[in-house]
Amino acid sequence: MVFYRLKDLIKAIRACKTHADERAVIQKESAFIRTSFKEENIELRHSNISKLLYIHMLGYPAHFGQIECLKLAASPLFSDKRLGYLGTMLLLDENQEVLTLLTNSLKNDLNHSNMYIVGLALCTLGNIASAEMSRDLCSEVEKLLGSSNMYIRKKAALCAIRIIRKVPDLQENFIQRASSLLNDRNHGVLLSGITLITEMSLASQETLLHFRKAVPILVRHLKNLVSAGFSAEHDVTGVTDPFLQIKIIRLLRFLGKDDVESSEAMNDILAQVATNTESSKNVGNSILYETVLTIMETPSDNALRVLAINILGKFLSNRDNNIRYVALTTLNKSISLDVNAVQRHRNIILDCLRDADISIRRRALELSFSLINESNVRVLTRELLAFLEIADTEFKPSMTTKICLAAERFAPNKRWHIDTVLRVLKLAGNYVREEMLASFIRLVTQTSEMQGYTVQKLYTALKEDISQESLTLAGVWVIGEYGDILVRGGSYEEEELAKEVSESDVIDLLESILAGPFANQVLREYIITALMKLTSRFSSSSSSERVKQLLAGFSTSIEVEIQQRAVEYTNLFQYDEIRPAVLERMPVMQMKETVIAGERLNSAGSGGSSAQAGSAAGPSDQDLLLDLMGIGTSGGTTNAQISTGAPTSSGNAQPNNIDLLADLFGGSDISSPPAASKPSAASVSGLFAGIGSPAGSPPPSANNNILDLLGGGMGASSPAPAATPAFANKPAASNGANTKKTFPVYSKNGFSIVFTPQRDSANPNVVNIMATFQNDASVSGGAISGIQFHAAVTKTQQLQMRPASASEISGGASATQLLKIANPQKTPVRLRLKVVYTTANHGPVDELSEFAGFPEGAY
Repeated sequence: MVFYRLKDLIKAIRACKTHADERAVIQKESAFIRTSFKEENIELRHSNISKLLYIHMLGYPAHFGQIECLKLAASPLFSDKRLGYLGTMLLLDENQEVLTLLTNSLKNDLNHSNMYIVGLALCTLGNIASAEMSRDLCSEVEKLLGSSNMYIRKKAALCAIRIIRKVPDLQENFIQRASSLLNDRNHGVLLSGITLITEMSLASQETLLHFRKAVPILVRHLKNLVSAGFSAEHDVTGVTDPFLQIKIIRLLRFLGKDDVESSEAMNDILAQVATNTESSKNVGNSILYETVLTIMETPSDNALRVLAINILGKFLSNRDNNIRYVALTTLNKSISLDVNAVQRHRNIILDCLRDADISIRRRALELSFSLINESNVRVLTRELLAFLEIADTEFKPSMTTKICLAAERFAPNKRWHIDTVLRVLKLAGNYVREEMLASFIRLVTQTSEMQGYTVQKLYTALKEDISQESLTLAGVWVIGEYGDILVRGGSYEEEELAKEVSESDVIDLLESILAGPFANQVLREYIITALMKLTSRFSSSSSSERVKQLLAGFSTSIEVEIQQRAVEYTNLFQYDEIRPAVLERMPVMQMKETVIAGERLNSAGSGGSSAQAGSAAGPSDQDLLLDLMGIGTSGGTTNAQISTGAPTSSGNAQPNNIDLLADLFGGSDISSPPAASKPSAASVSGLFAGIGSPAGSPPPSANNNILDLLGGGMGASSPAPAATPAFANKPAASNGANTKKTFPVYSKNGFSIVFTPQRDSANPNVVNIMATFQNDASVSGGAISGIQFHAAVTKTQQLQMRPASASEISGGASATQLLKIANPQKTPVRLRLKVVYTTANHGPVDELSEFAGFPEGAY
């Protein structure tokens, strides 16, 4: 049955009870339409195309009607043109060659006297124009932008946006016409004109500078909209044309970025919009949100920024989850601009941690960590620990890391720091990262006055719960080191923990952990070593005999590492003259900043938390703020690479995720440092060779092998010496007072990079860094080509890179590239670098690294 009308076809398809019936109807109708097309039946062409488009909407093939759509578009009748252009937009795209046949029809219709036919042509061109078609019809669209008909001007402006996107070079043709659209009284024309100007400004910096002259005109339009009375034509829930207001404010944001003069011209109207716009409805909230973004991204007054942050604070009290999510995300981005203003809304942010929406909880959590400082660390940490207890499993790994980092930086005293980490271990010990555990052990070894307190707290915690792995590991290690202090009795304040502990109680606890359901291989290794150490801490011979019996039971373990430890420790009992020295207490570990490989501490920040190794007194508070803001290394970057800038390429990669506990108890393949004058001291310090041993280190001596009884490296082969790092952060010595300091950044494969920093004479907050690239042809083998140098800075800084002077360097020649870093908060300059080049001897090279070699506070 053939259906001659679209209405009949729709009824027949809807009457089908199965998909098979529907396919049968459509196949028959498609066959009829094909036959009609072949017979050139002009009378049925309009009806056939309408039915074919409906078939296309249902997802069935309709490509065979493309040419017929072009024929309809060339028809003199408006109804045929409308259907033909609609079919063309649905069945064709810019990549099909058939589209070139449409160019002539479009050109004729663009010059038609009927404005609705011109509108059809502009609409089609704006949807499917290719680059070639855009070049051919650009002049017609430009002419129509000056039409006296506002309907045509609006359509032409929207069509020009498509042309500019396809051929950016053509935007020069529209600049003059677009400027005239800003003076149009019709809101529709003004809206499309502002959209066109925004597109051109984003595509070209020169165009952006040109349209900055139009800021007063835009401010006038916005002021008229804000102060206008009721207009039924433009009113949306009590707000006059919110769409146009948002477009104007967004364009002001782009024009005012990094331009003080433009920003001053728009400050008053932005304050007026922020103050007078009603926030009870979504229309007003959308305008306020755009206003906040404009204030934050332009050099506005501090009072205006505080007003913007207060608006975001009001958003947090909104019942709409979408608005709250937007507010939290924006506050995360703007916290670097005014921390104190965001701090005022701390209580509302903390309330969001208990929101039912997981996305809001996630954003509130990120923002809460960014707010931590010396004055509020106790309050915020208490709230975060309370949330950790009920937090989703996916939050716990990052939460434990960030809480420990915050405690490490902002702890008011050592006692509070230890209590905080212990609380984390009790609540989420199965989610604590190795780096945090190693940092806690360093803290315990450094604070001798708190060792008794810590060991008894851990002992009590293990008596209550052994299900948290990190808590158990830390407790076993500390008890093994300071078991004698535990047995001597409590010297801490809390009476409920002041219990007398005997030697047998300690061994009973470790034995119960071994027999418990949570004991794995690593934990058994820790316990065996701790038991062995306790034989030199305890005075009772019965304790030593009991440990011997326990070790004998593991001498036949199927786990090779445990069996080896048990056998070696058992044999060590035969050497009582050296056993106390071998098992003596570990020396105080050097305090350094915790490095988290790959940890993202803020959603908008860089990879993980990192910093240079600190002094014995601990790192500065400013550096931790950077850590909490999510600034630092990416995954796989060790502490050595941060301080020396070593690349993370696969060939020279050092072992990452260095764990001091693993170093003490085994499993760490780290080459030993050069031997000192006293072999025993060098051997002990070798156990703490935490990160990045220098190249060419001698192999471990015999004394080192003896102390391997305390580690896990007996079964592992000695690691190869580390390769010399390609990146370096040590500044070169300057020759003379007037010589600018240079800092070697990279030197490998005959290609080297040197930084020469200097403060900008016009703006002291800006650092100009001249990167010089040099080619040593004797190593590279000739010219170095394809040079690409990329850099990224921390969130508190802004980077602008000028083009390099050359992308290819011949032998002995050099090239330069200028980097400008805006650093208003005077935070340490840290760069993440990527170097790409090709040499004759080494082929393509692609390496990543970090540079933080400038003296602290110098730039």
